[in-house]
Amino acid sequence: MKLLHINASPRGEDSYSLEVADHLNIQLAERNEVEIDRLDLFKTNLPEFGEVATSAKMALFTGRDQTDEEVAAWAAVRAVFDRFAAADIYVFNVPIWNNGIPYKLKHFIDLVTQPGWSFGFDPEAGYSGLMTDRKAVVVHASGVWHSDVGENFGSDFSTPVLQDWLNFLGVIDLHHIRVQPTVLTADVDTVKAAALRRASELASTL
Repeated sequence: MKLLHINASPRGEDSYSLEVADHLNIQLAERNEVEIDRLDLFKTNLPEFGEVATSAKMALFTGRDQTDEEVAAWAAVRAVFDRFAAADIYVFNVPIWNNGIPYKLKHFIDLVTQPGWSFGFDPEAGYSGLMTDRKAVVVHASGVWHSDVGENFGSDFSTPVLQDWLNFLGVIDLHHIRVQPTVLTADVDTVKAAALRRASELASTL
């Protein structure tokens, strides 16, 4: 089994979401033969999806030959997707930033979400995910927001975005672990311990 761990936190050993994701990975490796590939988004120079890459994409749509620069840009995007597509299971650790996901994760999503690669489209049937037969776990962390607080304490747009995106790609077997809150709590160790227990439980069933 190939596992791609996508770390969307820049906080290193201070990251609660990363600690729980690493615990899950260790538990999975103890129970299965797992090859783990870790992608640290804040340490990786992801290719830009700017003017050249978008022009390369449109060249494919229109049948125009790509320029040498466009060929190189599109190959760089494809390399990111191939790494993503090689996995059987995805583990994401994602802090909530400004009610949403970190910009580096959005960058990654925009790179790999390409027609004919991760999803298909039919004018009559609509979209269809091509990343089927895969599983995913998302470890969410937030300092303040959690399910029991009022609207004055923020919102969670991270979960629905990731849920919708993964389902769009065809990843339906999706699980969530929450390390929330890590600041608005008098006992963060208890919050973390509950998340670690959830990770261990998932590792025994995935």
